[in-house]
Amino acid sequence: MIKETIVVEGKDDIASVKKAVDCEVIATGGYYFGEKLLKQLEEIDKRCGIIIFTDPDYAGKRIREKILQRIPDAKQAFLDQKKATKDNDIGIENAKPEDIIEALKKAKAIEATRREEFTNKDMIENGLTLSKDSKVRREKLADELGIGYSNAKQMLRRLNSFMITREEFERAVKKL
Repeated sequence: MIKETIVVEGKDDIASVKKAVDCEVIATGGYYFGEKLLKQLEEIDKRCGIIIFTDPDYAGKRIREKILQRIPDAKQAFLDQKKATKDNDIGIENAKPEDIIEALKKAKAIEATRREEFTNKDMIENGLTLSKDSKVRREKLADELGIGYSNAKQMLRRLNSFMITREEFERAVKKL
């Protein structure tokens, strides 16, 4: 598993990266992302680091620069345009898994063993899954911790991957 969270542009990029490596991935949704995402990325960077892995085109370069203005020490992974092009479409989503792995290796991504601080039991006991209002509780918890909303399975993974401590989790749950 890669320790850092990979930052890509879109959902198709997320799917391609996840096919290649075991990691957390967040999409910017294009260039016009706002302050909320930048704050979320800053929080994630403090906890486990980020790797910026945007498309090798003009828009990807602009997105990378925008993030680097806020997080100048972020790691960066780059993919050659030839390896990211299919039918005149340029994007990480077109890359082969081995090319994605190679690009991430060059970013010197730190591999970490999977951390299992939190389990499904934590999710159930705190009403974050299998309850009537679990979606709302997850939304509030994600906002409190700055890890972005996700379904129950993804949230559990993020709690562990983003190095959330038991104390932070319990404090945030009390605020729900």
